[in-house]
Amino acid sequence: MVMMLFSCENSLDKVKEFIDTDTINGVLAYNVVITRSDSGFVQANLTAARMHNIEGDSAILEFPNGFIAYLYEKDGTTTSKIRGDYGIRYDKEDLMFARDSVVVENLETKETLFTETLYWDQKKKKIYTNNFVKITSPDKTIFGDSL
Repeated sequence: MVMMLFSCENSLDKVKEFIDTDTINGVLAYNVVITRSDSGFVQANLTAARMHNIEGDSAILEFPNGFIAYLYEKDGTTTSKIRGDYGIRYDKEDLMFARDSVVVENLETKETLFTETLYWDQKKKKIYTNNFVKITSPDKTIFGDSL
């Protein structure tokens, strides 16, 4: 019995090194709500069932189980809704990529865009894709091979 007690040893320093927060390069979170604001005004609100935050030189936020993002005007009016079954945000580039059943709704014009991949350049405030798109509005439907 005495031999068993002393055969496994871990110094406190080794244990601290193993769980040191500096060695963890990411965080996994569930039921996430991210709010982006500027000068006290909410610009966007994103919800996701699961988020993986990877830090470092090329920091990213990954949403492997999908996401829904709402965009707002300064008066609080919801202008757009973006949904995808997978998403990833590249912090350095301020770029969001969505794929798999991507739907973008312009709530002001009642237009809806359907595609399989979509890039959202947040600096330029533009969305684009090289995939097939379908855009519906109250009075017409448009099909295209990119946007």
